[in-house]
Amino acid sequence: MKLVVLADNNTYIDQYYLAEPALSIYIENGEKKYLFDTGYSDVYLKNAAKLGIDLEQLDAVIISHGHNDHTGGLAFYPKTKHEPLLIAHPGIMEAKKADGLSISLPVSDAYLQERFVFRLTKKPLWLDEQLVFLGEIPRVNDFENKKPVGEHCLTDGWHDDYVLDDSALVYKQKDGIYIITGCSHAGICNIAEYAKRVTGCSVIKSIIGGLHLFSGRSQQTSATADYLKQNVEGNIYPCHCTNLAAKFALHAQLPVQEVGVGLTLEW
Repeated sequence: MKLVVLADNNTYIDQYYLAEPALSIYIENGEKKYLFDTGYSDVYLKNAAKLGIDLEQLDAVIISHGHNDHTGGLAFYPKTKHEPLLIAHPGIMEAKKADGLSISLPVSDAYLQERFVFRLTKKPLWLDEQLVFLGEIPRVNDFENKKPVGEHCLTDGWHDDYVLDDSALVYKQKDGIYIITGCSHAGICNIAEYAKRVTGCSVIKSIIGGLHLFSGRSQQTSATADYLKQNVEGNIYPCHCTNLAAKFALHAQLPVQEVGVGLTLEW
């Protein structure tokens, strides 16, 4: 599998791509081509063009959750001759707000239906023989997902949003599993445990994505570092919503690698 970061908070020195506080990752697995999240704007399209990546031949667009720093780019997604799947938890369609501002998916159902074939699911969905979308992540530990992220609108009004639509991708290889996550609102340790359960594999080789950690000293960061040290054999690639203090805290125990637009990994 080949993975290329198309949008992230960071770029690399002397590599002239665009960055934004968002995430988008292009994935090739054999002949299959996928896009995981679309960032906040059209940055992922501009960077893909510079990198020589054709996004008009995608088999599916996978959305990690409904916040606009992961779905905003859908507003710029072109109509193509063939309609790729849109794979996500159904909760991405809910209205969401934080601090009085909308953080929702920025386009209508009708707009999306003109461009995609919907495959919204809370259950795990295998995209091919090796790559699985996890669906809704069980929250099983006592140190992750303790605080709501804004509010979401349900049939009876606005409620605290614990972002139950947050999901991830898992790539299963002979040597173990590789996790690709958007923001890890479900908690990266919860995600990892569910990834093991869904794939039937207990060996985690590597993780890339936002870990939603903003402190080097919090209980969550400390417990996350302990868990990852015990459960991940290879490199960790924290990005997007993981600040420098949290990265330092993780790096004290784990092989943490830098992420920026243009990063290419082959697993």
